[in-house]
Amino acid sequence: MTTENSTLESAVRADIAAAEQPSRPIRRMLRRVRVWIDKHPRLNAAYRMGVGVIGGVLAVGGLLLVPLPGPGWLIVFLGLAVLGTEFHWARRAAAGLKRMLERFWAWWRARRARKAATRADSPEGV
Repeated sequence: MTTENSTLESAVRADIAAAEQPSRPIRRMLRRVRVWIDKHPRLNAAYRMGVGVIGGVLAVGGLLLVPLPGPGWLIVFLGLAVLGTEFHWARRAAAGLKRMLERFWAWWRARRARKAATRADSPEGV
């Protein structure tokens, strides 16, 4: 089961890295659209306000959903990703949260491995 998890984790990481490449066609198209929006000051202000509202609603809504079963943290990260397209602070916050989440999962995997090793070493009757 651990091999399956590490294989899945490797596949997901590879997919994310491939999707973040700046040479992807959709990313090039979005950059062109953003350059066009930057040339129009009122449209740029409306765009930034829209990104702020949508990203903020997603992030706050995700935080409200965290204690409930479901994709609360995923929605928080989605909101920060939306905000990160326009606001540098949100990009930094998302990167910090990703690092904290990665450390948490490393700790969790090590904890589970220690528990499994302890169970394997202890006699069954105890």
